[in-house]
Amino acid sequence: MMWLVNIALRRPLSVAVMALLMLVLGVLSFAYMNTDIFPAIDLPVVMMVWNYPGLSPYDMERRMVTISERQPAAMGRRPAQRDGQSGSGGSLRQPVVAPGHR
Repeated sequence: MMWLVNIALRRPLSVAVMALLMLVLGVLSFAYMNTDIFPAIDLPVVMMVWNYPGLSPYDMERRMVTISERQPAAMGRRPAQRDGQSGSGGSLRQPVVAPGHR
């Protein structure tokens, strides 16, 4: 690493030109860089959370989750996919709705 310091001390003008060149190239690359990295996605997301302390995961699944998953189907709006998990005293569900389906 000392060799880099020696070059910078012997040729300060060359080092300044290299630093200026890196700065100009950095600004140019930033100016021409694509700004849209991720596409625009319009997916409706719904999270359903139940908290029922003391209820076992089996009972949570039978009493709360199954009933709430039947309700959208009864209204004619069936989710494309259901994802979630039940634990002791709580449950988290995320029905994934198909694009364009409101």
